[in-house]
Amino acid sequence: MMNRRDFLKNAGLGAAVLGATACNNAKSDAAIHAESNAEPHGTMARHYPEVGLLGYGCMRWKMIKGEDGKEVIDQEDVNRLVDYAIEHGVNYFDSAPVYLKGQSEEATAKALLRHPREDYLIATKCSSFGASGEGAFRMGFDMYQKSLEYYKTDHLDYYLLHSLSGLKAFNERFGDCGLVDYLVKEREQGHIRNLGFSFHGTREGFDELLALHDKYHWDFVQIQANYVDWNEDAEYLYNELDRREIPVVIMEPLLGGGLSNVPAKIAEELKSRDPQSSVASWAFRFIGSYPRVLTVLSGMTYMEHLQDNLRTYLDFKPLNQEEVSFLTSMGRKIKEYPLIGCTACQYCMPCEYGIDIPGIFRFYNDRVNEETYVTGPEQKHYARLRRQYLLKYNKAIPTVRQADHCINCRKCMSRCPQRIRIPDMLHNIDEYLEKLKQETF
Repeated sequence: MMNRRDFLKNAGLGAAVLGATACNNAKSDAAIHAESNAEPHGTMARHYPEVGLLGYGCMRWKMIKGEDGKEVIDQEDVNRLVDYAIEHGVNYFDSAPVYLKGQSEEATAKALLRHPREDYLIATKCSSFGASGEGAFRMGFDMYQKSLEYYKTDHLDYYLLHSLSGLKAFNERFGDCGLVDYLVKEREQGHIRNLGFSFHGTREGFDELLALHDKYHWDFVQIQANYVDWNEDAEYLYNELDRREIPVVIMEPLLGGGLSNVPAKIAEELKSRDPQSSVASWAFRFIGSYPRVLTVLSGMTYMEHLQDNLRTYLDFKPLNQEEVSFLTSMGRKIKEYPLIGCTACQYCMPCEYGIDIPGIFRFYNDRVNEETYVTGPEQKHYARLRRQYLLKYNKAIPTVRQADHCINCRKCMSRCPQRIRIPDMLHNIDEYLEKLKQETF
């Protein structure tokens, strides 16, 4: 079987599709499950008494056009989802100053403030990116104060140093300027109940940050983990935190939705074991089965997502060891498919040149999964597939936001938590599209 590197190398991303076929996307998979099940019911699972195992990631609220034509969060929809989540035992709500063009914290706060303070836990972040020295302290201080103002509270339950990769970034943004010392004092005074950090980096960087535990006493740490990443760094990160008895918050349990839209052969194997459950539920059961996990964050944009995840974590059934082994083997198989590992986190956005980076990668991945990837004139239905591919690309990605506008400035790479070589991928996609247009395979 052709590996990912060979696939991306050939024909500017084009070669065989490895037999991948379409399966339900994140919304439809959950919707199908919802149609065949009653209202979610039961008791929310907890590994720690104060926190529900399902946490709400507030980075993917629904956006709509405002009266001025600009994109704004649909507050009515947020209120509806938050109400339903709290009613069913979800109490951990995670946001950040930079999410959704800076709108997430305020929208999340408006929804939560309609409920008694004891019904929810506030998790937010110090997103002082690109700053150092006195500027880093001032930016971080202002963000912290603004968070308290949004939530109209005298304390934040979980506060994170946002997106650290190692000691260098920690020192530049928090250590050298004294900001972390200030936050530690805020914790001592009860204004921060739990202080931790979210991590995006290598094992070496992780070890550097954990070496600070004796000094700062991290109350929790947020890591990316799922049954695909488990085969690489995720298991190591989890075990290091477990060894120190530090609670673990999980992000990207679905790899940006990718584990609800797996290749059909993988989906068939999952469905054969549990026909009544969604493909996504396997990923949530996997990571929720580890006892050091404080909560598992899910960016539930639609009610179908929320209801499906509630069915997993209400009266939760952890995986047994055989099922864990089965899923990790599925993770290894998924890694063989030539997909770009974008989670649509939007950290690379906005691109200064207007390129829709996550949209382009999503379009490419979907075509691979659907087996509508064009490989050449010898392919069956080549003319039709070629025409449809180009038409769908132009419809999905406006001309001014397409891959050919990348100038290789590489600024996006430093912001990508998945460490994707974004300009190289965009160049390869553009080269492939030109071959399609000119028919020069």
